[in-house]
Amino acid sequence: MYNRWCATRSLVVLLIGALLTGSALAGQPSVPPVDTKEVPKARNYTVTSVPVESLTLAEPKLPDMSGYTAAAVQARIQRGEPGRVTLRRMLQQETLKQFVGGNNRLAEWVRRQRGMPQAIFIEGGYVDLATLAKKLPKQHFSVSAEGIYLARLPIVVARGATLHIDRQTLRLSQERGAFLINDGKLFITDSKVIGWREAENAAAGLRKPGEFRPFLLSWGGTETYIVKSFLGSLGYNSNKSYGMSLSQHTPDINKRLRRPAPMGWLIDSEFADLWFGFYCYEARDVVLKGNTFRDSQVYGIDPHDRSQRLIIANNTVRGTREKHGIIISREVDDSWIFNNQIHDNNLSGIVLDRNSVNNLVAWNEVYDNRADGITLYESSNNLFWGNRVIGNARHGIRLRNSVNIRLYENFVVGNGLSGVYGHTRKLSDKRRNPKLDPYDTKVSMTLVGGQLSGNGSTPLTIDSPLSIELYRVDMALPGKSSGISLSGILGERQDEILDLLVRQRKAVRIALVESQAGLKD
Repeated sequence: MYNRWCATRSLVVLLIGALLTGSALAGQPSVPPVDTKEVPKARNYTVTSVPVESLTLAEPKLPDMSGYTAAAVQARIQRGEPGRVTLRRMLQQETLKQFVGGNNRLAEWVRRQRGMPQAIFIEGGYVDLATLAKKLPKQHFSVSAEGIYLARLPIVVARGATLHIDRQTLRLSQERGAFLINDGKLFITDSKVIGWREAENAAAGLRKPGEFRPFLLSWGGTETYIVKSFLGSLGYNSNKSYGMSLSQHTPDINKRLRRPAPMGWLIDSEFADLWFGFYCYEARDVVLKGNTFRDSQVYGIDPHDRSQRLIIANNTVRGTREKHGIIISREVDDSWIFNNQIHDNNLSGIVLDRNSVNNLVAWNEVYDNRADGITLYESSNNLFWGNRVIGNARHGIRLRNSVNIRLYENFVVGNGLSGVYGHTRKLSDKRRNPKLDPYDTKVSMTLVGGQLSGNGSTPLTIDSPLSIELYRVDMALPGKSSGISLSGILGERQDEILDLLVRQRKAVRIALVESQAGLKD
């Protein structure tokens, strides 16, 4: 259905462009009319042709995805050694300090458990839900005639232990404060894990941001595998309680524990009505493949601080209620975001934020989001290749305070404002710590190939760039009857730029004179 929609929309854009330019049916290349209105020349910029070879880039190679399968996950499960199941007080447990420490947080569990709070601990080996039901009192963990399990206490998978939820349904009681902490290995295969409201005998849909809802969290040094499963109605607005999270321990705890980064595979699963569909902090080698993240409250997919080498591929992210579909933020580097469909989210489709560098964003379909299609904030040295960015409410691709951004073969059509918009801004947000999130008010980009057509204001706008390089960019179907109308510094030198780019079919470099002098030094 989406491909038919794209084809129809592209045809409409082509027909409108043909009517506006009078050239599409002629069968010969032509240049749309240029706005010849006199504008003051920008004396501190040069417009020159550059060798095409300097902008030539091989199509990027994607990571091999063949090993991330259900069979590969099954092969990682060690069933030999049976584990132990015990009840312990939540106090003085390393894995639970985040939830029972200061600010009177223990009171939440005292109120919900109606006494000194306890948790279920799995230790020493392999345990499944049937084992938990046999070992625990029914008031804490029970199974119905339909084989549906209900946990009424938090569950902790200890270091060296494995919990396997396989072809089963686990309900986590909201009223009694149940949640699931992994400090070992967690496998969820062909199963359902649902935050559950016992009073209504229904999933625990979000009512208030700060109201407790069950959640899953895997700490540093853990492995988490979720395959062909459904996770729903999890998470709320509390630290590390976002829904489905992988997180390193706090710096003070990890100085002592020295745990490696958490890792996980989420494959062919569905995540619905989570506070964050997925969140990670200082994680490594996480794979999100073939999942659906829908109706998340704040973000669909949100890898955060210093997470590295992530693969986010072949997912659908839609219906995020407050903010973005996919956002990587604060030094999330060396990662791949490709072949995803991101649409109908309340703000941008994809965001790279706060010094997230050396990432590849390729062959994604980003459409009908209510802000930008793709947004970069203070994140340099990233490559965008072959993305289809269509019908988003604001800009197709927006860059702020980011340099060396390479945009190759992207199809950016029918967005509300500019096709590509680059700008600088001095940030005054008091919440931003300049030591944690340094940035320069500079922007530069390279655009090669692709199409910028039918966008609401201009195909391309860039204010005060260090440099911009253009080659083979198709802007032949403008969204305005006046023809191509560039903005910012490009508008001031539009005649020269189009002469080189369109008429002579050369690669063009527009550069700040001071920038060029600095490069020569």
